[in-house]
Amino acid sequence: MLRGFFNGIKDLIYPNLCLTCKNRIVPAKGQNLVCAQCWEKIEKNLPPFCASCGRRLDKLSLAKNICSNCLKFKFHFDRAFSPCTYTGIIKKLIHEFKYSGKDYLGEPLGDLMNKFIKDYRLPIEYIDFIIPIPLHKSRMREREFNQAQILSEQIAKEFNTKILPDALVRTRPTRTQTELAFEERRKNVEKSFTVNDVRSIKDANLLLIDDVLTTGATSSEAARVLKDSGARIIFVMTLAN
Repeated sequence: MLRGFFNGIKDLIYPNLCLTCKNRIVPAKGQNLVCAQCWEKIEKNLPPFCASCGRRLDKLSLAKNICSNCLKFKFHFDRAFSPCTYTGIIKKLIHEFKYSGKDYLGEPLGDLMNKFIKDYRLPIEYIDFIIPIPLHKSRMREREFNQAQILSEQIAKEFNTKILPDALVRTRPTRTQTELAFEERRKNVEKSFTVNDVRSIKDANLLLIDDVLTTGATSSEAARVLKDSGARIIFVMTLAN
């Protein structure tokens, strides 16, 4: 991971600068990657949550317990959760995490997910296995690590849950989803996953992990393949939505 190595050297030469605002961080106990002011500005995803995608419900959707988008589309996962809203500080941090080789951000970002699980008492004890959304091998070569696996490792360590990092495989490269509409995203990821070991997930309750849930197309397609292979309940957790 040469890119990560050189980024680490750079960060040692220029220490104590906030990754988001670039201001000097006053030395403090604990992590010193993001200043306290920026950390407090991370926009949290707050209840009431949509019973499908996990986004905060607006007033018009409260009685239905599901958001207007999820009324239109049926996802293959049972429910999704996210501790943050994909905007501002957290968006910058995820970008640094994924595209700038800062794999060490996985620990503080994973802590946000762990805190959410504890605060909202998510049923992590009923999860048999954690499965990170895989990258295609060509993108893995490009990035040198899978951010979903790093987040999965943080959750698995906190709750003593086993990861199945190779259970799900991305069989073909897909276009970047960023600029695509929902239907384009759905077609883009269609038939892009396969299950590597059907026996390991049969009748299992699974927690799928990714960094961001936007339309939910990627997580839904992964869940479809896993359920077709015998998985029972599938929850999705992302850092932001």
